[in-house]
Amino acid sequence: MLKLNHHPAGRHQLAIPGPSPVPDRILRAMSLPTIDHRGPEFADLGFKVLADLKKVFKTEHPVIIYPASGTGAWEAALVNVLSPGDHVVMYESGQFAALWKKMADRLGVTSEFLGLPGLEGWRRGVQADLIEARLLKDTQHQIKAVCVVHNETSTGVTSHIAEVRAAIDRAKHPALLLVDTISGLACADYRHDEWGVDVTISGSQKGLMLPPGISFNAVSPKAIAASHSAKLPKAFWAWDEMIEFNKTGYFPYTPNTNLLYGLHEALDMILGEGLEQVFARHERLARACRAAVNAWGLEIQCADPSVYSPVLTGVMMPDGVDADQVRKIIYERFDTSLGTGLGKVKGKMFRIGHLGECNDVSLLGTLCAVEMGLQIAGVPIKPVGVNAAMACLAN
Repeated sequence: MLKLNHHPAGRHQLAIPGPSPVPDRILRAMSLPTIDHRGPEFADLGFKVLADLKKVFKTEHPVIIYPASGTGAWEAALVNVLSPGDHVVMYESGQFAALWKKMADRLGVTSEFLGLPGLEGWRRGVQADLIEARLLKDTQHQIKAVCVVHNETSTGVTSHIAEVRAAIDRAKHPALLLVDTISGLACADYRHDEWGVDVTISGSQKGLMLPPGISFNAVSPKAIAASHSAKLPKAFWAWDEMIEFNKTGYFPYTPNTNLLYGLHEALDMILGEGLEQVFARHERLARACRAAVNAWGLEIQCADPSVYSPVLTGVMMPDGVDADQVRKIIYERFDTSLGTGLGKVKGKMFRIGHLGECNDVSLLGTLCAVEMGLQIAGVPIKPVGVNAAMACLAN
């Protein structure tokens, strides 16, 4: 927790996997005076952000904006397409998949976890063959939805969503596909329409470089059709009113206007750089971070190189080393925040975020702090990680 008297010189190095650092350009946009959310100027803003969001989600269909966290968008996805007692399959790939399942249970949905046993499932991507096998057994089509996390923020694993879609299709099953890409959007390649996703969930505080407070549902025609008969209670989260109001550029209730200013600016930055260039930058920085971890002689949380995340890198600590104590030293000595281990890996690893506005220099600054902190903490490493990252970036 930040102490009130904790004001060291220079800018704090925020290297968690979200919220990501908010660029000054976006902060300035958010500082503009609030306008009438029923006036003509607001409609122009609404039309612009809704249109540009479709480009980022890679969809021709509606994207719904909520004044809420990503958790709110999870709830919106579930309550709009499901009825009490509906059966859903959720794949356990990490802490956020587990939290999403917990929400489904609390909403009165019958949820079932699939996944590899123990910690192994938290070190690898979604196994599409397990989903296919489960759906093939469901000959009565009782399963109404399959829920997976694209980029699991707790582990640094980015799963192949197209393979999940293909598995559902091979099983000839009508289940909806719901995908959480809260930390993946605008960092890792994502294709809502092409990959046949029915509901995509995301949030503002990761690749979109905004503060927390906006979340999204991108919805397919099949999902919209399902929403017409879904019986879970919904009012604030209901898609029908949102979609209807959005046709005019407005919202059915008061939107978070100044965050929408920031969203407008963020989308201009991302589309101005080019989505493919944004993805390539994230991949490049991720490779450099992994080069540092490998050079230190430490283990990466993700055990499958084919699903390494471009958003963050999980760093495992040797047996007997408390990762949170290492994080504490790095924070107190070098004013650098790293992500904590969550759930099953609490105290066993920390997470380095390299997303959003991150560049070569900001990543290297973080890695310097980590390398020095590891040495101060007495973790047995080879102090050549920063050099390895520099060599990777130079090439």
